[in-house]
Amino acid sequence: MRSSNPVFSRRGFSRDNGYARFDAQPQAGGPAVGTQTSPYTQAPAGNPYAQNPYAQQDLQYGAPQAPATTGRMTMDDVVLRTATTLGTLIVTAALAWALLPVDDAHIGKSYGIAIGAGLVAMVLGFVQAFKRKASPPLILAYAALEGVFLGVVSSVVDNRIADGAAMQAVIGTMSVFAAVLIAYKAGWIRVNRRFYGFVMAAAMGFVLLMAVNLLFAVFGGGDGLGFRSGGLGILFGIVGILLGACFLALDFKQVEDGIAYGAPKDEAWLAAFGLTMTLVWIYMEFLRLIAILQGND
Repeated sequence: MRSSNPVFSRRGFSRDNGYARFDAQPQAGGPAVGTQTSPYTQAPAGNPYAQNPYAQQDLQYGAPQAPATTGRMTMDDVVLRTATTLGTLIVTAALAWALLPVDDAHIGKSYGIAIGAGLVAMVLGFVQAFKRKASPPLILAYAALEGVFLGVVSSVVDNRIADGAAMQAVIGTMSVFAAVLIAYKAGWIRVNRRFYGFVMAAAMGFVLLMAVNLLFAVFGGGDGLGFRSGGLGILFGIVGILLGACFLALDFKQVEDGIAYGAPKDEAWLAAFGLTMTLVWIYMEFLRLIAILQGND
């Protein structure tokens, strides 16, 4: 099963562009202070969208106010785009589950379609991750193909390894999302430069270990180095879920800063893309963990 999130350089936290900078936080008493440039302004500015026509500030009372324009990103935009992306993924996953049987006579063909869809989805994810602007058709195509992959894999695990695993993984993913959102809004999780550096280093180390394990499994057979089975598999499954929770906090920070800085409305698609990839990561880790736990019964 694939478990890597290809977006390691989140748009909102890059050194050269984006808006969620840890050295230029929006302040309640006035404009944020920073020295970084962004793709939307040619000169250093505290607000990366200061030169964007959708990010004009009302400086009354010394604080930036929401402009009277519909061209900037709002929370409703993020929720709608995320619901659209996740809805596309869920629909194609349900269709794949129903139309691609995983019995002994058809599992080979179904696996082939799922792996093909997953590889294309990964390529589309990389393309969007390195684009400077959101491409809604590309993001929706990624979600649709990822849904096919998840639908077949979930069907295999649910029907052949651990009955009810898919629903348990969905509940687990929703629970992590809700818990991180509550903790973030309550201020229990503070996303700063140190937090970002730790998460990125841990994620790259995690994926590197999984890649090495996969290579050993492909060329040496069996479970490779054993990082995805038995006791080590359970440990790395928990680590993977925790990393996914940390990525959710980064996603929430990206959304919060984008709204505060007056990001263009199209940026909501990038927020939806990041959230979808993170939720897929968490779901896959839950699915794998449940399969290991029930498979050892």
